[in-house]
Amino acid sequence: MNVEVLDNNGSKVSEIALSEAVFGGEVKEHLFYEVVKMQRANKRAGTASTKTKGEVSGGGIKPWKQKGTGRARSGSIRSPLWRHGGTVFGPHPRDYSYKLPRKVMKEALKNAIKLRAGEGRIKVFDAISLSEPKTKAALELLKKTNLQNALIVIEGENRNLELAVRNLKDFQVQKVVGLNVYDILNYDNLVITRSALEKVEAMVQ
Repeated sequence: MNVEVLDNNGSKVSEIALSEAVFGGEVKEHLFYEVVKMQRANKRAGTASTKTKGEVSGGGIKPWKQKGTGRARSGSIRSPLWRHGGTVFGPHPRDYSYKLPRKVMKEALKNAIKLRAGEGRIKVFDAISLSEPKTKAALELLKKTNLQNALIVIEGENRNLELAVRNLKDFQVQKVVGLNVYDILNYDNLVITRSALEKVEAMVQ
């Protein structure tokens, strides 16, 4: 599979062949579910909390004596049966995070990139450079390639681009080291620099 390499104006400057080892074969979509579920679980704060009858303030004295009142026996006004009582089996702070095998993570990332390439939604730039960190300049560059929504993958620092894009809800700049399945699938298009593509291909093989 060959893709066009674009310059800063969105014009074709050359073509490159995508690695068969990365972009060949069928897309294993079942991996996306496993990895995205893990990523979302790892982002959960896990701070939901409720109080049991032992944690609710008050209730340290028996409301009335055990026998002789004609009422049901009771030991605390903070019983779960009472208004303002404790909660039974309510949530408590916990860690939802877990890990998948590294092989599964790598394979899922490879298949996510392969999916975008197969859909024709990958654009490779020779380099993406802005003279100043202006959102307007970033939008003009992206509009030249008819992009309305994209994840932009770069290799190394590109401060002007990162600052220019951070206020755009439909675009995100991601470094190769932080590239992940959730972000690739969350955007319609994948924009990547040539140097970043070479690094990604080496990383997922």
